[in-house]
Amino acid sequence: MLVRGKKVLITGGSRGIGRALVTEYLRGGASVWYLGLQKGDFEEYRRIAGEAGGAVAFAECDVADEAVLSAAAKDAVKAAGGFDVLVNNAGITRDGLAFRMTVKDWNDVLATNLTAAFLLSRVVVQDMFIKRIPGAVVNITSIVGVMGNGGQVNYAASKAGLIGFTKSLAREVAPRGIRVNAVAPGFIRTTMTDKLSDEQKAALEKQIPMTRLGEPEDVAKAALFLSCDLSSYVTGHVLHVTGGLGM
Repeated sequence: MLVRGKKVLITGGSRGIGRALVTEYLRGGASVWYLGLQKGDFEEYRRIAGEAGGAVAFAECDVADEAVLSAAAKDAVKAAGGFDVLVNNAGITRDGLAFRMTVKDWNDVLATNLTAAFLLSRVVVQDMFIKRIPGAVVNITSIVGVMGNGGQVNYAASKAGLIGFTKSLAREVAPRGIRVNAVAPGFIRTTMTDKLSDEQKAALEKQIPMTRLGEPEDVAKAALFLSCDLSSYVTGHVLHVTGGLGM
């Protein structure tokens, strides 16, 4: 198992990509703490953890609230005794054309998608640094942060910012053996894409060289790779999981 015995902290672990992340890390033998507004299928997580020899814990937390997130992060670090892996996954969308977008929609997306990663990393990575834990950070960004997308200026800005954050933090902590990388998903089959019509899905698939949408597990397995010893000499990298979109 690639992450057996590792302690992992994940944000937004209740559904979609987050659910796949929690599941894959548990199956990999890790003990997982996850933060978010929804608990998801905790009993299923606990079953998987029991089979793989790990453990799972949940803390309700609004990652967009600085005080709440910082307190939750400190509590999690104390409970775990420190983390080997941090996965910044929590994200929201508030789509709309730029000239119609409200400042609140802009700020809400930046707070959840970008600022939360900074706040959580400030606590967890500092603990890794002090304790000399050769940890790994994986930030879930998006191909939209690379290519841009009309109607998503706030989302694209947050995800592009996460890429810059990833590369900059990687430079700061590399001397202590801490690695910071990002995964940039393309169009992934989630509850969001499930709402699209067959015609809309077909139009999306035409843009993808591999001619299909990705699965949440594709993203989770990429994150798992960037967390384990197989990628021990990889840092500051953005791994595209897009079926070739944007290449």
